[in-house]
Amino acid sequence: MNEVGIVGYGSHIPKYRIQVEEIAKVWGKEANAIKRGLVVNEKSVPGPDEDTATISVEAARRALARANINPEKIGAIYVGSESHPYAVKPTSGIVGEAICTTPDYTAADLEFACKAGTAGIQMCMGLVGSGMIEYGLAVGSDTAQGAPGDALEYTAAAGGAAYIIGNKKSEILAKFNGTYSFTTDTPDFWRREHEHYPKHGGRFTGEPAYFKHVLNAAKGMFEKMGTTPADYDYCVFHQPNGKFYINAAKKLGFNQEQWKYGLLTPYLGNTYSGAVPLGLSNILDHAEAGDRIFAVSYGSGAGSDAFDITVTDNIAGAAEKAVTTETLLAHKKYIDYAVYMKYREKIRM
Repeated sequence: MNEVGIVGYGSHIPKYRIQVEEIAKVWGKEANAIKRGLVVNEKSVPGPDEDTATISVEAARRALARANINPEKIGAIYVGSESHPYAVKPTSGIVGEAICTTPDYTAADLEFACKAGTAGIQMCMGLVGSGMIEYGLAVGSDTAQGAPGDALEYTAAAGGAAYIIGNKKSEILAKFNGTYSFTTDTPDFWRREHEHYPKHGGRFTGEPAYFKHVLNAAKGMFEKMGTTPADYDYCVFHQPNGKFYINAAKKLGFNQEQWKYGLLTPYLGNTYSGAVPLGLSNILDHAEAGDRIFAVSYGSGAGSDAFDITVTDNIAGAAEKAVTTETLLAHKKYIDYAVYMKYREKIRM
């Protein structure tokens, strides 16, 4: 495959937040215990006029601002999510229309729990690398669901990031050195058609699910590239909560300086398909030429995609061309549980 890389990236996070204390108060739980156990303080909440499509459009527009390319040259758009606004009507088509890519491109909505966004990146890598298209756009975005009173309610959040993949050396901000995936049939988390909220296997979501796949994908990537954690400046992992993320990083041999920019969960929550794409966007906002990045996503069901990425000289000034992920994190408005229930349409007759 020819050299391919990221030529543009962008993120979006809704401004509304709800704190762990507010949720715990309603359900009679100990907030501090939950915060310590999950390493989560608050989470983002989509407004009544926000969904996966609007988040994806905002992120894609910011990716275009950094790429500075003609959107009509994008030959493929993939939106990965487990909360597409329509059961039958593609989010990817909405994004393409909104950023003026239509009509000469292929598009599809992807689902693989929380790793559908990175699956889209891999698909764009293949299409661009083979010469079938000039640019591809991959988005990971979600407005995650959690049943009232369920443990997921403390983390299920909203947000997303978009990546434009290209192969022109003069445009690549960060090049892909390689990718590796690890996939099994592991039923740790699921949601049937017509069900409002997902079900999960509780503690089963840890060792046999998240850790098995993330660690094996990481080890497979190390073996493929002939590297160790010491070869990387930064890392990012899927983050259903902060505890899992930090434990995975430590088990693999990464330190806090390497993982700090990728860890957003404590003040964002779990954005599902948007988790690794958002963490990676924050790393790129801070990265310098020559920095090497290690990224591993995870999607329940279950699978992980790993990436080895090197930042190029073109990264200089890129972060300033659109709003940064840290700026979006800092721009927030707190809401109470009643407003949260209203915005998330959890009050049902």
